[in-house]
Amino acid sequence: MNSLKILIAILFFNFSFGFAQEKNVLVFHKTEGYYHKSIPKGIKTIQKLGKEHNFKVEETKVSENFTNDQLKKYSLVIFLNTTGDVLDLQQQNAFEDFINNGGSYFGIHAATDTEYDWPWYGKLAGAYFRSHPKIAKAEITVKAPDHPTVAHLPETWIRVDEWYNFKNINPQITVLLNLEERTYEGGENGDNHPIAWYQELDGGGRSIYTGGGHTEEAYEEPEFREHILRSILFALGE
Repeated sequence: MNSLKILIAILFFNFSFGFAQEKNVLVFHKTEGYYHKSIPKGIKTIQKLGKEHNFKVEETKVSENFTNDQLKKYSLVIFLNTTGDVLDLQQQNAFEDFINNGGSYFGIHAATDTEYDWPWYGKLAGAYFRSHPKIAKAEITVKAPDHPTVAHLPETWIRVDEWYNFKNINPQITVLLNLEERTYEGGENGDNHPIAWYQELDGGGRSIYTGGGHTEEAYEEPEFREHILRSILFALGE
């Protein structure tokens, strides 16, 4: 009898723990401006990472899915190379509720080229896109080497991408990676040029952003893929 009770308790614990730990991620990739050809590659990369690391990934470019009932299914919403005005007022309100109730946000590359007339979003994303030079090789300094999202990277990370200049940078962000403007042409933020950062949110979730991910090739780079994975796991509270 005692053995049966123990077995039932173990099964109940495993079921409850597994249910509580289930993590659902939504990849949102609607564009009302420039369309990045790397979006399909980015989606496939995140889907593959989800299968390998036990989080479920759904994708959509349909903004009508931004309702309270739909969003409550997810722990994290990733804005993958979104551009322009992608959500109406009602959808914005639903997303604000999602964040205020503990949901997390991860912006990739053009996520900062999104929703310029919605200041709340700009603070969540951490900045807005201002301009960019041509694709170039540049040096990146790891500013928080002990943070799990960048702990795998060398102190100086050299890679090729489209490097954004930013405006309206939220002073509350914690910088993870700094772009060294002396190593390429066209930088406009000076010595302090964040290119990846995060915030702990009042609702209990997290916001993280990375400026990489313009090119299809980026999603084949082992270090960048690992950075994407670690950013997702961090946003999920792992």
